[in-house]
Amino acid sequence: MTNEEIGERIAGYLHGELLDGERDLRIEPETPLLEWGVLNSMNTMRLLNFIREDLGVTVPPAMIAGRHFRNLAAISDLVSSLSAAES
Repeated sequence: MTNEEIGERIAGYLHGELLDGERDLRIEPETPLLEWGVLNSMNTMRLLNFIREDLGVTVPPAMIAGRHFRNLAAISDLVSSLSAAES
């Protein structure tokens, strides 16, 4: 799966599950998810479960940090690199 496909799946999850499908809000690669409060602690755990269950990637606890979760591009990069390392 490409980094772009990973980003699209994560964006779809965020939009549909964490933002209640709010139509006026579009998640771009650089959308500041932490600053906007989208990824509070509960939502981050929900996202980690989605990444594990849907994308088959487990994010190590040491990598659950602001720089890896600041925006969609950072999350996609992290998941892509972890997926490649697991292959």
